[in-house]
Amino acid sequence: MKKLTLLLSSTVLALAVAGTAQAADKLRLGTEGAYAPFNTVDKDGKLAGFDIDIGNALCKAMETECEWVTSDWDGLIPALDAKKFDAIVASMSITDERKEKIDFSGKYYSTPIKCARETGKTVDPTQTDTLKGKMIGVQSGVVSDNFARATFKDIAEITAYKTQDEANMDLLSGRVDLVCADSVVLAPFVKDEKNAGKVEFVGGDFDDKKFIGDGVGIGVRKGDTALAEKLNKAIAKIREDGTYAEINKKYFDFDLYGE
Repeated sequence: MKKLTLLLSSTVLALAVAGTAQAADKLRLGTEGAYAPFNTVDKDGKLAGFDIDIGNALCKAMETECEWVTSDWDGLIPALDAKKFDAIVASMSITDERKEKIDFSGKYYSTPIKCARETGKTVDPTQTDTLKGKMIGVQSGVVSDNFARATFKDIAEITAYKTQDEANMDLLSGRVDLVCADSVVLAPFVKDEKNAGKVEFVGGDFDDKKFIGDGVGIGVRKGDTALAEKLNKAIAKIREDGTYAEINKKYFDFDLYGE
């Protein structure tokens, strides 16, 4: 009986260890799913976009299974802290404000902020007198939100939206006079054939690190340096072996990584 008990105990322990190992081989990644072309939900209800492809490539490089979890943008950091997932892959810029709450991998891309207006309008973010009494639309909680509030709060009214698409639609309908966002997020809207002649970029690039930080990185919980280092090595690997370039080419005609 003692031998049987010992055997059963050993079997239970082995299964527990195996289960722990299996859990360790899965990386749960959090994203928004409402920030095309970086992360969105396709017509089949599946997550798609640059962030998603990069996340999957990083998991493959780390020989780890990916599991994706979606969350509203404002809930991503709280959900990470609550251990609903292990890392954030959602085009989150590495800023000093965010670094007070979470840690980051190194960047996996970097882009400036741009603004757009209705074609023919005179509003211009580089000419503050044209912004007096105007409405500026941004997505809530992203770097362009911080940029607009810090730069124009005493001149124009800033309206924050849950998604960038909502801000863009209000520009088309005349409810806001200007929208500002990540340049790559705004480009498909401005260049969409349906919007030809209706909207245009204005004011050039805004790339002050005070607003855009040190590029876009993968967020991890405070102190999780081991995961951050694994992600850094995986980013370097997919840059070196051409995987990053293939994903980049799928979405953009320029190197998104930046300098």
